Amino acid sequence: MIATAAAVRVRRPAWVILLGGIGAGVLGLLPWLVTGMRLPLQNLWAEDVLPDDMPVALLPFSQYDLALLLGMLVWGPAVAGLMVRREPVEARARAVLVAAIGYLVVAGVATAQAATVVADGLRADDPRSVLYFRGVLAVILCSVLVGVVVLVLLARAPRAPASSGATVAALACGIWLNALIVPKGVVASTTHVAVLGHARWIPAVLVGAALVWCGLGGVGKVVAWLVNIVLLWAVPAGLTAVSYAAGSRVLAGAPEEMLAAGGAVFVRALGPDGSSLGYAALALAIGVVGSGTRTYLARRRAGRAVSGESAQPVPTGS
Repeated sequence: MIATAAAVRVRRPAWVILLGGIGAGVLGLLPWLVTGMRLPLQNLWAEDVLPDDMPVALLPFSQYDLALLLGMLVWGPAVAGLMVRREPVEARARAVLVAAIGYLVVAGVATAQAATVVADGLRADDPRSVLYFRGVLAVILCSVLVGVVVLVLLARAPRAPASSGATVAALACGIWLNALIVPKGVVASTTHVAVLGHARWIPAVLVGAALVWCGLGGVGKVVAWLVNIVLLWAVPAGLTAVSYAAGSRVLAGAPEEMLAAGGAVFVRALGPDGSSLGYAALALAIGVVGSGTRTYLARRRAGRAVSGESAQPVPTGS
């Protein structure tokens, strides 16, 4: 009865969860909000304008900012998922739905506004405009979907699948944080470069912590470790490849060449020339050391408990 009463006391009302989901969505957009939200220059814009004359857009709708879009639209709901996981277990189903609605309100408004602004400004007589618009919009919608999945995993899933959600969230956090350290349009100073050099390891540290939290034992957790390490190894390399291919004006209009160039960059980024291998190695090292330490401490506490029990005097009968 005491545990039940305590659980009821910590259960937050729906409107608080809703505001939390909205706030998390806005938090995800923060790296873009601090820039003033001027739409990036568009290669297919109908009129020649200066950067400061571009309209305001709630998302950086551009083929050059695909990674940034993914980071912002996934990190926000990830924060909402962590918030919901603090709810009592019996209240999480409702909380997930309410938080997701709050996030989707922000994501939906931002997507609709940015898409409308871009659609109104692109060249109507150029068939590439339709391809470009649909391509970037597809990335935005997929990012929102991934964000919702991460929210659900972090909020309700058992530790093994939830740790994979945490890995995706960590990768998004890295993109989000980098864009906040050096906002779009700001020339990076020596200090910025130094901070970025250290901040780039944060996703690996977070994934390592997620591995420790996941724990060892059982096929499910072993698979989760493997999935998480592969994600940390492959996703940054994939984003590098996509950013290179999609951001190249030389390759624009040549899908086959763009695909080939992206594939070559992806393979190279997976190897020693890229950073992904180092990220995966660091996360694995943290996971192994942390899990080993956790197991040792647990056994030590158990041993002390057994020793304490054996030291208790055995009561004798009268």
